[in-house]
Amino acid sequence: MERRTSEAKAHSSALLGRVMNGETITITKRRIPAALPVPVGVVARKPSHREIVEGMRALRKRVKSGKMSVRKMIRSGR
Repeated sequence: MERRTSEAKAHSSALLGRVMNGETITITKRRIPAALPVPVGVVARKPSHREIVEGMRALRKRVKSGKMSVRKMIRSGR
């Protein structure tokens, strides 16, 4: 479930209860994920080097060729 920061502030107690019951809630700011609350004691596992590389390769395949390169995007301030 996705919630905006303003909604999360207004309903924080209810949202915390839902997170404690196992629901996954993503809090967004301007439609960009900003926070993912988790119950105390739940530790997110860090991805391995192999998982990171595989993710980057999958992303590279999804990016259409002929479009602006990442380097050009950075230079143009995107």
